[in-house]
Amino acid sequence: MGLQKYFLKNVLEAGTDEAGRGCLSGPVVAAAVILPQDFEHPLLNDSKQLTEKQRELLRPFIEKNALAFSVSYINELKIDEINILQASILAMHTAIEKLSVTPEHIIVDGNKFNSFKNIPHKTIIKGDAKFMSIAAASVLAKTYRDEFMQKIDLEFPEYYWKKNKGYPTKQHREAIRKFGITPFHRKTFRLLPDQLKLEL
Repeated sequence: MGLQKYFLKNVLEAGTDEAGRGCLSGPVVAAAVILPQDFEHPLLNDSKQLTEKQRELLRPFIEKNALAFSVSYINELKIDEINILQASILAMHTAIEKLSVTPEHIIVDGNKFNSFKNIPHKTIIKGDAKFMSIAAASVLAKTYRDEFMQKIDLEFPEYYWKKNKGYPTKQHREAIRKFGITPFHRKTFRLLPDQLKLEL
């Protein structure tokens, strides 16, 4: 496996990634991370390959050892206003903007990104499984988003966000069918599959 330390050597390189793009509710959350050249952790990997416990172990280690990190949230109202792709890019831009150190190069998980302040960037498909800083950003984005969903689950427990984190599980869709939508739901998303037959 083995994650690579950087895409460009000897520059301040930030990795960025987002979480929650495919969810029906809640924000899209992005993180940006600049790691030191000697950063190592045996667990670090794409957050989707890790257990919740592993991600929770990694989060404080990344925060303590990163040269800089930040997290940003774009809420469901903005997602509905500008669409999920643009909201994801905005979340990543906001996270990079908030870094205490300005990066000289940016590596981005995925294949879509808009230039940020003329800083050179490289989009990398499955970058979170290839580069340490993107993997670290994926862990932070995921853990912060999960924490947010667990908080709002207290307000709307019938949607099981503590468990499904807003993703379109059968249980989540059944709750939408039964209880309707909340202020946290993304109104422009297909919240329920189309009816295949008339309910007589």
